[in-house]
Amino acid sequence: MKLSALTRPLAAALTFGLIAGCAQVDVPRAEISARPAYVMQVAVRPSDTPEGIAAKFGGQVYTFDASQGYAIVGFTSSQRDEAQRRVRALGTSDVPQPNINTFEASATMVAQGSVGIWSGGSVGIWSGGSVGIWSGGNFTPVPENSASFNQIELERAQSSLAKNLGAGVKVAVIDTGIDLTHSAFAYSLAPASEWKDFVDGDASPQEAGTRGNAGYGHGTAVAGIVLQIAPNATILPLRVLGPDGGGDALSVALAIDHAVAMNAQVINLSLGSPQNYEVVQLAVERATKAGRFVIASAGNDNRAAITYPAQLMSLKGLDAYGVSVGSINRFDTKSSFSNFMKDRLEIVAPGEGIYSTYPGTLQAAWSGTSMSAPIISGALALALGQNRTVKPEELVKNLLDKSDDVYANGQNSLYKDMLGKGRVDLQQFLASTISY
Repeated sequence: MKLSALTRPLAAALTFGLIAGCAQVDVPRAEISARPAYVMQVAVRPSDTPEGIAAKFGGQVYTFDASQGYAIVGFTSSQRDEAQRRVRALGTSDVPQPNINTFEASATMVAQGSVGIWSGGSVGIWSGGSVGIWSGGNFTPVPENSASFNQIELERAQSSLAKNLGAGVKVAVIDTGIDLTHSAFAYSLAPASEWKDFVDGDASPQEAGTRGNAGYGHGTAVAGIVLQIAPNATILPLRVLGPDGGGDALSVALAIDHAVAMNAQVINLSLGSPQNYEVVQLAVERATKAGRFVIASAGNDNRAAITYPAQLMSLKGLDAYGVSVGSINRFDTKSSFSNFMKDRLEIVAPGEGIYSTYPGTLQAAWSGTSMSAPIISGALALALGQNRTVKPEELVKNLLDKSDDVYANGQNSLYKDMLGKGRVDLQQFLASTISY
């Protein structure tokens, strides 16, 4: 797998920063861990069966949903040419696309200091008075994040605007899994019956690997950031990336569908690919059509093209529920690593040196658009947890329209109109969104 420019130096950077009723038909199919070399979504009719679709295209059916009219079929390398021949004979536009290691995480560990113990306790008790969230402008549970969180007006958001702190809102974190035993998550996880690991094909999305692995701890950090923004939200952990930070298009697509089936209102995708994969795009389309918010990171190659699926989020039909997110530093300057793109990148959020949970009841600092995306996921969770003056389909537009200008400061002149509407401002967003 080709790692992003930010991810390549990870091995050298591992001196850690201080902290770290679905309509789908269940059919016999290969385990996800079998990892087909190619995948393709095909249309199905009410009279079709999984066995008939497998025979028709010469592959293995991984999911089959007659009610929504589609199936996803996987192929070995040796089956691909025959599958293409059959597709051409049928006169359809379906194309088997590569599957293995087509997606990667969008962050790296900050190289400074040493690993420290997580001192924030269980996030689920923050609002109950056991742990004060704010004191004198400092974010008490993780004081190292105070500057970044003050930048987005989190104190006002949590203290006086969105006092429910995301209660009743489920956020799916589709990532490397999480440390299921971390003390921060003690009261914040969805029921274990909803968990899923699409890498190993089981129901335990536990982080795998060790500190030397590029992706180790990534999902744990992302989930921790969501909860720092919306402490009463519920995390649904879904594992699609391995400890090297890489994962398959099929796993990402199936995880999105699973998140919808488990009634997650927000789906966080701190991952991406330089190419568009139809199975993932169509899963995102199903999710947004169902009214679920899909938040995707822009990627870390400092390129004038953001990664997929983030690049899809501003398209008509997805834009009401999809958001693409880039990174800025605490001075509202574009992060040196963050991708940018006119008309495709929609908003930016802090993404440098963000402290969060790390496996082993530890904490660590990370940088990347992967850290920016869960800030936006948390922002939407705050709004969804309150009575609102706007409809759900108006939330994203409000979020973008109420962002702060990042062009007037003169520091982003090279990126005019390429950093979206601006930097998220939680006070302006929530004040114009929720009812009191």
